Amino acid sequence: MNSRGRYPPPGIGVGRGGGVNANPSFQSRPSQQHYVQRNLVHNQQHFQQHNQQHFQQQQQWLRRNQLPGGNDSSVIDEVEKTVQSEAVDSSSQDWKARLKIPPADTRYKTEDVTATKGNEFEDYFLKRELLMGIYEKGFERPSPIQEESIPIALTGSDILARAKNGTGKTAAFCIPALEKIDQDNNVIQVVILVPTRELALQTSQVCKELGKHLQIQVMVTTGGTSLKDDIMRLYQPVHLLVGTPGRILDLAKKGVCILKDCSMLIMDEADKLLSPEFQPSVEQLIRFLPATRQILLFSATFPVTVKDFKDRYLQKPYIINLMDELTLKGITQYYAFVEERQKVHCLNTLFSKLQINQSIIFCNSVNRVELLAKKITELGYSCFYIHAKMLQDHRNRVFHDFRNGACRNLVCTDLFTRGIDIQAVNVVINFDFPKNSETYLHRVGRSGRFGHLGLAVNLITYEDRFNLYRIEQELGTEIKQIPPHIDQAIYCR
Repeated sequence: MNSRGRYPPPGIGVGRGGGVNANPSFQSRPSQQHYVQRNLVHNQQHFQQHNQQHFQQQQQWLRRNQLPGGNDSSVIDEVEKTVQSEAVDSSSQDWKARLKIPPADTRYKTEDVTATKGNEFEDYFLKRELLMGIYEKGFERPSPIQEESIPIALTGSDILARAKNGTGKTAAFCIPALEKIDQDNNVIQVVILVPTRELALQTSQVCKELGKHLQIQVMVTTGGTSLKDDIMRLYQPVHLLVGTPGRILDLAKKGVCILKDCSMLIMDEADKLLSPEFQPSVEQLIRFLPATRQILLFSATFPVTVKDFKDRYLQKPYIINLMDELTLKGITQYYAFVEERQKVHCLNTLFSKLQINQSIIFCNSVNRVELLAKKITELGYSCFYIHAKMLQDHRNRVFHDFRNGACRNLVCTDLFTRGIDIQAVNVVINFDFPKNSETYLHRVGRSGRFGHLGLAVNLITYEDRFNLYRIEQELGTEIKQIPPHIDQAIYCR
């Protein structure tokens, strides 16, 4: 008989069949009676041992609290973690077997995400319910940025983290945020700021999926949606708020978004949030937070404005820099030298020759986005388009449908360069070449997500030639001339 299956572990409570008199029929069967008595003795010994451990832990608490700095929250957190880990129910180690884990991703991955220290998510003493969400999301083990960020964020330190697009930055801050939230305290405890509405929706979805076994209420709020609906939602419990700076600041000024208990502020795509467009709103918003808040900044690029902000608002930040080179290792970059009037013909040729799962095609203006989308449709290819002047509901629908694979090609402006994570995108085409290296880096980073391979093709006119050279120099990368035949293995493995 399997004792583990029938008897719950001591200290968790005597379960079905656990008491000696739970089933009178045991008395008439000597072998089983002997079995029950043996387990009962084992239980009593374990209870004595458990009580002794509990007494030692109490003494440890008293000793630590008598030491100078003994009330330090990090010490208390450490002790709580120790107590929790010792109280783990050893008989329920099969909890992983009951999870609905998606099929493993067997595609080739580059060392941007595989060069890890070999840590497991369980090494961070996360809540069981959070671990369940992590594994059911399909995460197997932490990527390098997650290995660096999660343990530091859990200590309460400020972080300035720089890592490439598509290497797991979102989970690197969502996991510690969800771990630190007290679900019994119905106040906003974490705010995640992002620069675009699409990224806000995507980030809130990741939080909900990772925290689906936790009782944590996630709310997303952005401009372009009903302010009244957001105000009504804030009268309900909210633990984690994701949104764009302008809308959250508006709600805070109205007194409906209470941030006095918010202990963690996370800024994703921090370089964009600290541009002149957003920085005043971000700095006003910080005034609504308590002085003891923790600030985490994440981005792939960090211009000078970030250093100024860091010096003023971050307290002894932990610096993480995983950018030995700027562009992703798995992305092959080509240019095709064309005249402006040849661009559509060139694009048509690329569509016929490339093995495209999904592609994102970038233009430099709203008008060109709509005109190009019309041309692509006339050529007989499925195509969506998205830009900032569209109604928000329409934008949301296009983003959702493209993400779910309803269409193969998406034409857009730089609205779509920030953080948008669509795993199936393996080709990015710059129909119009960008003006600066940061924009180029973020555009190209839409392919080759999480270490997978990708292809970037740039249509270059005579006027773009100096920009191409300058961006190559600034990023320390080589953009080669497109060959007559492109091997599928470099972007489809």
